[in-house]
Amino acid sequence: MNKIKLGIIREGRIPPDKRVPLTPLKCQETLAAFPEVEIIVQASPVRSYADEEYLELGIPVQEDLTSCHILMGVKEVPVDQLIPNKTYLFFSHTIKKQPHNQKLLKAILEKNITLIDYELLTTDKGERMVAFGYYAGIVGAYNGIKTYGKKWGLFDLKPAWQCVDMDDMEEEYFKVKALPPIKIAVTGGGRVATGAMEVLTRMGIRKVSVFDYLYKEFAEPVYAQLHSSDYNARRDGKVWDTPDFYAHPKEYQSTFGKFSEVTDLLMAGAYWNPAAPVLFTPAEMRHPNFKINTIADITCDIDGSVPSTKRASTILDPVYDYNPQTELLEPAFSRSKNITVMAVDNLPCELPRNASRDFGRQLIDVVFPHLFRNDAQGIIQRATIASHGKLLLRYEYLHDYATGKLLVP
Repeated sequence: MNKIKLGIIREGRIPPDKRVPLTPLKCQETLAAFPEVEIIVQASPVRSYADEEYLELGIPVQEDLTSCHILMGVKEVPVDQLIPNKTYLFFSHTIKKQPHNQKLLKAILEKNITLIDYELLTTDKGERMVAFGYYAGIVGAYNGIKTYGKKWGLFDLKPAWQCVDMDDMEEEYFKVKALPPIKIAVTGGGRVATGAMEVLTRMGIRKVSVFDYLYKEFAEPVYAQLHSSDYNARRDGKVWDTPDFYAHPKEYQSTFGKFSEVTDLLMAGAYWNPAAPVLFTPAEMRHPNFKINTIADITCDIDGSVPSTKRASTILDPVYDYNPQTELLEPAFSRSKNITVMAVDNLPCELPRNASRDFGRQLIDVVFPHLFRNDAQGIIQRATIASHGKLLLRYEYLHDYATGKLLVP
């Protein structure tokens, strides 16, 4: 039987990404579970798992992947590294017509490539099947606490990216005992919020109810998880309805003001629809009752639900200040009256080994059975943007963008 050759490509995006879709052990597990598959790993000097770690488990490492049928990476592939006539899996960031990836999708069509996007791998209910959100939440919460501690001279945590893995990062948690009795708000109910709350709990910070968070004082730092229904309401005063909110977000307005009056540190982890209300406005951030002084915008929507997130920060330079009076950005920790913002847009890269192991687990469990065998549920088909250089029907709206007829800034 001719085997399906799966190639793990070297990440070519700048700055380099150290994650990998399959770790050495996950490659070994894949081969055991799917004997019809053969795996080849492209050599990489930056990957968090060294070439030697693959070779030690008998996984071949080589430069040339032209013999592979399927090529799998994490982030966007540089145009000049695309191999014609292949099937690729990676996060393409093209479905919203992102300007910086227009040339990428155009090249995919021109090179007769089939593109399967991880972001589009969903159940029949529309739920995402694979994602790095959990580790974004973990690193985002850690960075948020680190930022607050540094802003107020309480402690200085070791940067997550300098930690070998999550176990190493957790060695820093004891320093958080220096936190005063602050209140931390975590928005969202998905993977991001789950990761963030896990870190806070492991740091010894207690979770309290929304009611207690709003109306009680504590002698210790606490946090509350806030769902959309906690900080939004219908404009006409009718009762909250979750499906209606997601279907008609413009009919709702933010009621986050009651939380901004008691919150010290905000961790924004909720998915935001541009048609939905922002959490608060720049004018509200200037109000004397606005208490939030540190924001960890884990979702990092530029000019999105958190107005102070005016640009993404980087792993090496993760923090900047927002001056609510001028609405301008200033260097981090410039003055205490500024709002200090952590808005790194690739947080999972700070714990690449942990994030890669978790991602590989998801691929093996819920994606590979459909990719290598029977896609009866249409999971792979729904996630396929282009097949052999042609946009699939559900992605035809990308035609002008992908062919260059639509000029994007």
